[in-house]
Amino acid sequence: MAAEPTGGAATPPAPELRRALEGILLVVDEPVPADVVAEALDLPSGEVEAALTALAARYVEEGRGFALRSVAGGWRLYTDPSVAPAVERFVLHGRSGRLTQAALETLAIVAYQQPVTRARISEIRGVDADGAVRSLVARGLVTEVGRDASPGQPLLYGTTAAFLEQLGLASLEELPPLPDLGADGPLPAEPPVDGYREARRVMASQPEEPPP
Repeated sequence: MAAEPTGGAATPPAPELRRALEGILLVVDEPVPADVVAEALDLPSGEVEAALTALAARYVEEGRGFALRSVAGGWRLYTDPSVAPAVERFVLHGRSGRLTQAALETLAIVAYQQPVTRARISEIRGVDADGAVRSLVARGLVTEVGRDASPGQPLLYGTTAAFLEQLGLASLEELPPLPDLGADGPLPAEPPVDGYREARRVMASQPEEPPP
């Protein structure tokens, strides 16, 4: 079980440092060591460790729905056990609902690019993909499959057996091939900023050309 914040009167961190810490904690997907945060903020490790400890105590005192805990050599935000029933109902409800356009696009990228990092997914989509990846993981369609060898060793994601089951596929080899984007002729005009959805609809409605 994760260690709870230690008792004692802790000095609350300065507002600027608190905001920076909260911003960092919201984007990490695993416990982050205090010295790593300190290096990013160009602050002494002891100062950051003390600020994180004070922040954890503050959340407990305020009765928040989340808690800051020190686990596995690092710090991370977790939902408070008292809200577990509400979180469980929300997650189960989300699994029964329809996938959003963002989730569908992210799922397609994972299916064809796996194993793939969240950074790569965001790069392909052109927007942050963290929320969509978390939603797909919660639904059991995407899962962590390892770590990339690049600096930082980010998590790699791939599809699950449930994904294949939902699509009625025996294996990933049965996924339909991606369209050939190397056809001769000039490239189509770039659609306006608000016209990508319509462009996708038009492309999807085009008849598939027979193989040469």
